[in-house]
Parts: sequence; structure tokens; C-alpha cells
Amino acid sequence: MIKHHPSQELLASYVEAELPVSLSAAIAMHVEMCPVCAEKVATITDERAEISFEVASGKPTDSKLENEAIELDLDAMISAITASDDIEQTKTPEQKTISIKGKNIVLPRAISNIPTTNWSNIGKLSRARLALDEGKVRSSLLNIEPGGSVPEHTHKGYELTLLLSGSFKDDMGEYVAGDFIMLDGEHTHQPVSEEGCLCFTVSDDAQHFTQGINKLLNPIAQFLY
Repeated sequence: MIKHHPSQELLASYVEAELPVSLSAAIAMHVEMCPVCAEKVATITDERAEISFEVASGKPTDSKLENEAIELDLDAMISAITASDDIEQTKTPEQKTISIKGKNIVLPRAISNIPTTNWSNIGKLSRARLALDEGKVRSSLLNIEPGGSVPEHTHKGYELTLLLSGSFKDDMGEYVAGDFIMLDGEHTHQPVSEEGCLCFTVSDDAQHFTQGINKLLNPIAQFLY
């Protein structure tokens, strides 16, 4: 059962298309897996749509969202949509399958069309970077083989982990497919996966390793995250 979800603020920003592509993709994948958040997103979307149409129809408003929507010109929008008789057929994104360590994994639709780098491997960890070109914000697929773990670390910025398949645990709990885990410098953990797992990760700064010989990596961590 999924226990970890995006905050209400993140879901609202997702509906408003205010998030970077990486975070928006993570929430889209989570919503696809989580009926609770799917219902919340549907509710927020209906509320925003109702406000926009009320404002466009001239009803008095006073909220921030309503003030933003007041610039909508409904007639112009409809004219633009109906200006051409051409019908553009909507294409359903094809499901993309990746192969890692002999396993074939179907990727969620939200990232199916995003190019990835080749896998780099360190022990039981494998990582492929997603080509999203978001500056210091980096997105990856992280595969942990059964019995593998990530060295204990904290974070200089934020780190989002969306568990796509399998499970892992750390000092703060156990996680299943669909869990949306957002951590920052207040958290120190060492993820361990007994059965193996595949995660989508987003971070905006390097990890800071806190234990053993892995601390030697900290001077070059900026180049590794």
C-alpha cells in the first residue's frame, strides 16, 4: 500500500503546470499508480476549471487564482480552436521497455519518450540519466539489485525518489511501488533493497556521504549526482 504522497501544494502546482518537467513527470507517474492522488488531482483540476470559466463569464471574484484567470478571453480561445478544420489525431504514447541486468521493465508513459543515457554500474547499483536538460536538476533511473544498498548519505539540496517497482527500506521505513519520497538536508538514510527495485530520482544538488570510506567521495560528489 502506498503511504508516501506529494504534498497538496505540489499537486496544485502540478495542475497549474508550474513544476519543472522532472517533478511534473514524477507526479504524473505517481498519480498513475495512486488512486488517492488521482482523485485529488481531478478535484483540483475541476476547481481550477470552474474558477476560470466563472471569471471568463464575468462573475465577481477575489482570489489569487481568479485574478490570474481574469485575463482569459474565452471567445478568443474558442475562435482559435475552431479556426482550422484540420483534425490532429491524438496519439497514445507507446510503452517503452528497458533492459537492465537481464530484466525487461516497461517504463511509465510519462517518461517513455525521454531519451536516456547508457547504464553506468557500481556494484549492485545501476543508473541511467534522463536527458531533460534542466541545469542543476538531474533526473535518473536507479536500479538496485537484490541485496544492494546506497551508502549512507544526507542531501545538500532536495532528493525525490519515486519507487517504480520492487521495494526498499531505510532508517525511516519501508517503501513500495508508487511511494513518493521527498527528502532534504534534514534527512540521513541508507536505502537497502532485499528484493531489488527500480526508482525514478530527481535531485538538485549532490549527496553528502556520512559513513566510512564513502566519505572520500564527497569532494567529487558534485560530479556524481
